[in-house]
Amino acid sequence: MTWIYLDMEQVSACHQLTLEKSGGGMSGHYDLGRLESVLQNIQNDDYYPSIEEKLTHLFYSACKFHCFADGNKRTAIVLTVQMLSLNGYLRSLKYFMNESENISYFVAAGSISKELLLEWITAMLNGEEDDESLKLKIVKAIS
Repeated sequence: MTWIYLDMEQVSACHQLTLEKSGGGMSGHYDLGRLESVLQNIQNDDYYPSIEEKLTHLFYSACKFHCFADGNKRTAIVLTVQMLSLNGYLRSLKYFMNESENISYFVAAGSISKELLLEWITAMLNGEEDDESLKLKIVKAIS
């Protein structure tokens, strides 16, 4: 399958627009090289063979690496929405946008692991958002 990816110019534009629209105290960045590396790495199908793994790595890294001075979690959400949209996952967009703010907080705080995030994103893409065992894992992780 051929996937459509984001580049750093798009990421920077998304971040700036996100800050403008949602508010933010500080513009600027700390280490965009890390994020650029993530964008390159998710294109390597040997490491990230599925769209679920690509989205998970992008979202997780954008939340955790704090590449920007402000808006890292919001930017992680926007970048993931962009990837979902560009690659035709329109059915998953509404659910992701409704739930991702809470998820992003707990990813950044270290409560939700990358593995659990992958499980959540996989369930979302497969239409299994209401899986009770996954919900219990998330509740346990954030408690």
